[in-house]
Amino acid sequence: LRRHPWVFSKAIEKVKGKPANGEPVEVFGNDGRWLARGAWSPESQIRIRVWTFTRSEQIDTDFFLRRLRDAYQGRQELISRLELSAYRLVAAESDGLPGIIIDRYNNFLVCQLLSAGAEFHKQQLFDALKQLFPECSLYERSDVAVRKKEGLAERQGVVYGELPPDELVIEENNGTKIIIDIKSGHKTGFYLDQRDNRAIAGRYAKGRRVLNCFCYTGGIGVYALKGGATEVVNVDVSEPALALARRNAEINGLDLGAARFEKQDVFKLLRECKER
Repeated sequence: LRRHPWVFSKAIEKVKGKPANGEPVEVFGNDGRWLARGAWSPESQIRIRVWTFTRSEQIDTDFFLRRLRDAYQGRQELISRLELSAYRLVAAESDGLPGIIIDRYNNFLVCQLLSAGAEFHKQQLFDALKQLFPECSLYERSDVAVRKKEGLAERQGVVYGELPPDELVIEENNGTKIIIDIKSGHKTGFYLDQRDNRAIAGRYAKGRRVLNCFCYTGGIGVYALKGGATEVVNVDVSEPALALARRNAEINGLDLGAARFEKQDVFKLLRECKER
């Protein structure tokens, strides 16, 4: 009744018929009133993820076109103001598309289908993306363990268009450049959700020494250097990550004399720092 988009297994009194995994089902209250239409997931504790609370709205390509268009239009001001070439286009339930994550990196769309319903309707979703963004290639990164809870196998690869390059340069926050790897990077290639935190770190960094733990691509280190830090120590256990962090500092024209890139176990390092 408050339009929460999940129905848990213990909230269901009975099921009529035998819906397939991901198939749309109708949700009724115990008084017989129609409440919602959602995706059936018999292997998940979240038994139904709601697509719509409007009875006349069918789950077809036009449905996905409407939701995608709304999501894109709602981000236009932010994309323009921060001069973003990379951003989260769809954030699952927040955009009325449960179990669907779509990130855009330049002209590459990267999707994660995390629920049975998203998997069931993937072709309609892909068709809608192709209509709205004909200039983009689509790459799938549904290589996440949470799919097992929905009875789904992991999957990764090109859906249509070009294979992403090993390295792609994106821009965020008015001209900061970051090299990312769509195929092998964390999440869909980058931590887009940390964009504000990267900028905030830069604002606090002037005149300070900064320790950037689990630095990965070195994004916070880049912003700290841009913000006037006297020293930035980037720490990660991965040599490729440290090499990428160094290159990200370089492509932004920053002073590498103020930066260090150390391969260490962060937990061990912090214990040693405390002992010292």
